[in-house]
Amino acid sequence: MKLGRDCVEMENMMKYALIGCGRISPNHIVAAQKNGLEIAAICDLNPHNMRDKMIKFKLPDTVNCYTDYKEMIEKEQPQLVAIATESGKHAQIAVDCMTMGHVNLIIEKPIALSLADADRIIETANKEGVKVCACHQNRFNKSIQKIREAVEMDRFGRMFHGTAHVRWARDYEYYSRAKWRGTWEQDGGTLMNQCIHNIDLLRWMMGDEIDSVVGMTDRLKHDYIEAEDLGIALIRFKNGAYGIVEGTSNVYPANLEETLYLFGEKGTVKAGGSSVNVIEEWRFADVLDNAEEVKAQFHENPPNVYGYGHTPLYEDMIDAITYDRAPYVDAQAGKRALELVLAIYQSAATGEIVKFPMEACATIDFKGRFA
Repeated sequence: MKLGRDCVEMENMMKYALIGCGRISPNHIVAAQKNGLEIAAICDLNPHNMRDKMIKFKLPDTVNCYTDYKEMIEKEQPQLVAIATESGKHAQIAVDCMTMGHVNLIIEKPIALSLADADRIIETANKEGVKVCACHQNRFNKSIQKIREAVEMDRFGRMFHGTAHVRWARDYEYYSRAKWRGTWEQDGGTLMNQCIHNIDLLRWMMGDEIDSVVGMTDRLKHDYIEAEDLGIALIRFKNGAYGIVEGTSNVYPANLEETLYLFGEKGTVKAGGSSVNVIEEWRFADVLDNAEEVKAQFHENPPNVYGYGHTPLYEDMIDAITYDRAPYVDAQAGKRALELVLAIYQSAATGEIVKFPMEACATIDFKGRFA
């Protein structure tokens, strides 16, 4: 994945605004700063969150603070907006931004909480002629880019199966800091919140097109949330390969790992670390490169599970707007990740195999599932 120019040296800075100043917002602010965007405004319902970010990131007084995103769009007329609110609000905010201001968007994961809302985002973007990027930043990890290169070069040969594991810990303090977390209306559970990045990678690497899914979910520990804290699924891809998903927020006493395995006829790869940012196994029949050198070169040590991917994701989005092309991670990619999580939820709730493509499904359909 190569970009057409250095974003920092743009002659005219692109006007940017951020909606949502919570847990993930620092990554967006840093990415905007590193890419030379003109940060015009930030928006949050809680003024304290905005003051905190203004101070922490030394934002100038020219950055305006709003509690109403519609007012912000009308007054500031930004070219690019990032939406980092609670998940259940992504879709309506996105549609409003596009219809009110013809704004290009970066939408935090998941892109929406229903297939209908994902389609509404895609249809509105097409109608308004704007770009929408789904913020699956792990696709930009050095390790993941190297693995994707091997997939595109067909170094694996026939793909047999792949597995995505997210073995993390989330406690009462995490959920109590934001009441929307773990609710069906605004979030979903471990698969939708913590695991969707790795689920996105698994689907992307294994050929994207899915035949069917069977899943099981449960709430084993967190009786103060509505949704699951454990999800397990088996996926059959249309190319005949299989996928396995295992996601949990019940690991004692802290995050353990996020791993992605790919097993092919001529290759075996494992990405691990805190956010699949380390290549731990690299075995190919073609011996085009030295495994130890690859593992040493494509190794990152980010300070948290969010990794370093937001900055190159922003760079790509700016390039996509400038040169009128699709973003590397577009809205359709966001919908595909969402669809897979919803399919696991539906299979777990009904006890049946879910065939693709899904026609309609939303997290709110599962309200009361673990009551």
